[in-house]
Amino acid sequence: MEKRCLLFSFTTFLALIVLHLQVSVQYTPPSDHPGFYVLATASHYWPLDAVDGIHGLWDEVGNRTDLVEGMVNRGIYLNGDEGTTFLHFGSYENSCISDPALCGPQGVTFSFFWKNQESQTRFAMASGGKVISNGFSIYSNGFADYVEFYTRGDSRTWRAKITPPGPHWTHILFTWTVTNGLKVYVNGTFSTNDTQGRKSTNYGDPYHNLIIGVDNDQSYGHYVTGAFDEFVIWERALTPEEIELYYKAAIGEPVIIPTTAVVQNSTYSPVDLMLSTDAYHPIITNLTVEIQHFQYPVSMLGYLESVSISLPNKTIPKETASNLTETFLKSVEEVLLLPSWSDLAESGPIVSGLIETVDKVMVHILYNLETSPISIDGSSTVADYSLVKLPHSMNLHHYRFPSQGRSYISIPGKAFNNSRTTIVGLFYHTMHNYYKKIDPLKTKIKEAANYKEHKISAASYIISLKVEPPPALCVNLSGTPLITIVLTHVLSLEQYSLASNSSNAVFLYCSFLDYSSGFGVWSNEGCVRAEGNLNFSTCLCNHLTNFAILMQVVPLELSPANQVALSTITYIGCSISIFCLAITIVTFAILSSVSTIRNQRYHIHANLSFAILVAQILLLISFRFDSGTLPCKIMAILLHFFFLSAFAWMLVEGLHLYSMVIKVFGSEESKHIYYYGIGWGSPLVICVVSVTSALNSYGEVGNCWLSLENGAIWAFVAPALFVILVNIGILIAVTRIISRISADNYKVHGVSSAVKLTAKAVAVLLPILGISWIFGVLAVNERSLLFQYMFATFNSLQGFFIFLFHCLLNSEVRAAFKHKTKVWSLTSSSIRNINVKPFNSDIMNGNRPDGSPTKINTWDKSTNSANRIALSAV
Repeated sequence: MEKRCLLFSFTTFLALIVLHLQVSVQYTPPSDHPGFYVLATASHYWPLDAVDGIHGLWDEVGNRTDLVEGMVNRGIYLNGDEGTTFLHFGSYENSCISDPALCGPQGVTFSFFWKNQESQTRFAMASGGKVISNGFSIYSNGFADYVEFYTRGDSRTWRAKITPPGPHWTHILFTWTVTNGLKVYVNGTFSTNDTQGRKSTNYGDPYHNLIIGVDNDQSYGHYVTGAFDEFVIWERALTPEEIELYYKAAIGEPVIIPTTAVVQNSTYSPVDLMLSTDAYHPIITNLTVEIQHFQYPVSMLGYLESVSISLPNKTIPKETASNLTETFLKSVEEVLLLPSWSDLAESGPIVSGLIETVDKVMVHILYNLETSPISIDGSSTVADYSLVKLPHSMNLHHYRFPSQGRSYISIPGKAFNNSRTTIVGLFYHTMHNYYKKIDPLKTKIKEAANYKEHKISAASYIISLKVEPPPALCVNLSGTPLITIVLTHVLSLEQYSLASNSSNAVFLYCSFLDYSSGFGVWSNEGCVRAEGNLNFSTCLCNHLTNFAILMQVVPLELSPANQVALSTITYIGCSISIFCLAITIVTFAILSSVSTIRNQRYHIHANLSFAILVAQILLLISFRFDSGTLPCKIMAILLHFFFLSAFAWMLVEGLHLYSMVIKVFGSEESKHIYYYGIGWGSPLVICVVSVTSALNSYGEVGNCWLSLENGAIWAFVAPALFVILVNIGILIAVTRIISRISADNYKVHGVSSAVKLTAKAVAVLLPILGISWIFGVLAVNERSLLFQYMFATFNSLQGFFIFLFHCLLNSEVRAAFKHKTKVWSLTSSSIRNINVKPFNSDIMNGNRPDGSPTKINTWDKSTNSANRIALSAV
């Protein structure tokens, strides 16, 4: 069988189609359909209406693949019986298309026209995730077709059965959201759904490509016979009204515009509207009535657009102009209050189109005002506005809008022409809220495209000023006159937190909506940010339009050289620590029979060493796993537990030191169970709660660790900070006691000896108390690069320092080892009946060789004596 593959280049369609509705026509013509507003919000669009520019691959025997174009609606026809062609739309790894869970609460929508000619079960379309599949698949036969969705996070599958489309063009559209599950629409009408889904161990295919015409297993077989057309993807779930409007637009079926019907039933004909002195009154009346009838923003937007292009070119009195302005802005307010507007507003072109519509209406009203000079100023919940018409002879020193406030646009007087001038100013109150996730690649801001993975958001109100004739401004930004724009930043708590974080780079752009391509695109051409800070920006521009400050927050990254250096330090340090910790644990195990090593202090050292040993081994192994995989998720959970355990045992070290040195309480036996509860029990509880509530936060992005985006990282950071702060307090208290003791006992050696002994004690205690992790808090950006190196060095070598200070250089351990060596020597010489000299520490602890206590264990009960015992290791 021939193996043929057809590749489609990735294209994105975001063109906003302007409606040209006529008041005298009851139905909208297909080319001016409001359903195209819905299409304009699509994130991906493939018309599939031409084969030009599509490159086929050669099959294994060198034959050229050809594509047969469908005759109906110019759709793509795939012949799975006689050929092996299929459509490959590229890889969508870690995207909403191959992983619906990444779509968030907005969900996702897939739409296409389909003519099916299958009698046996074959895959018609598929997308999938990485290793364990997310995504969807559609397969068909002559009896039943199915749409399936897979999500990896909770191991669920949604499945809906649909009627086969047969040999006729059928529109298939399905939406998926976390809350509502899978919904399938056929020919614009709801067909079936699966709201609950089911638990599943079958995750579907393991690949992340988007395919039409075959299964997505990359072995490729069982090719579909059928035709496909108009393949569209929205990275949100469409509303039922939007689905119906898009379907009618796609098939050319007209829809009724409510406004038109009202106008037709009125006493005014189109000719009367042009001739009547009150031609605008029916429009005001219709606006007032019609805004009560709309339930969905798409049809409302189409209606407002029709009004903006059908206003009569008739002189308008000032009072009528004021009423029309207020009524139109009230209609815009009603759009913004519709329940489904927030979802629709996620698409930038829709909001930009609404702003353009408002601009057109305001300009039309001002142009037809009856007298000059004249000024109409007002305010609504949508915007503050100013309509000004100046006579020929009036000279201005400068013009500012708004006249008061900290945000404004100022035009120097010498930029105005000595002619009749009209000025329209709009200061929008809420429009900036709908520009929170602007794709840098969908703007004309070159600097922002350098950080294409980081979204842009509006950081100020949107302000607009239009002047006719346009002011004479400097062509470039190096001379005068120029427009001055001062905008106060309006940041949400999240925006301010990100912008004020010193670990992030903040880019502020003086931007405007550029409609030269037919729809609004943010650009910064002809504008420069002259001054400002995190609270405001001053911009200089050589043109007028809608302006706003856009903000892009980019986390600072280390240079490749520093990344390599830090990685090398981590690998080498962890390897040394693993080796040293293994020796430490073996040493404590061998010497456990010696009474001095059998005490609780060394038992805690052993547990701490074990926790750090396992954590560092897992850390080195985790670098070999890809994020988003099941092994990476398991590794992240284990890392979380063992690093928490390491911190918990550091806390135990601090508490034990506190109980021995500062405040003696309880016996060692009574504290033993509490120490184990803190060291292993508390990390287990924290991990169980974290995994249960936020399993998707483990090993999904970047590395096999907790997510930094949704706050799950605090399940580690909060306990770690608590341990560090507690141990810092204990270290300070212990250091004071050591200083006092060393000063009392070593006065003959001078103060320098006391300081030296104190410094030595601190160095010994640091590894077991974990204080060096404080460098991780200070290592927040490139400006603190020194702390990053200190953090990498000290923490990767923590195991080495534990071995050095608490095993190799520890006098008790060394003495115990000598004692053990002597016992081994005597045992190997078979001298079993010789009385071995008791180990000094056994005597000091009050134990005779025969097990009876000595009188030496009657210690001085003074504070200093107790402290000397507890600090013997130091």
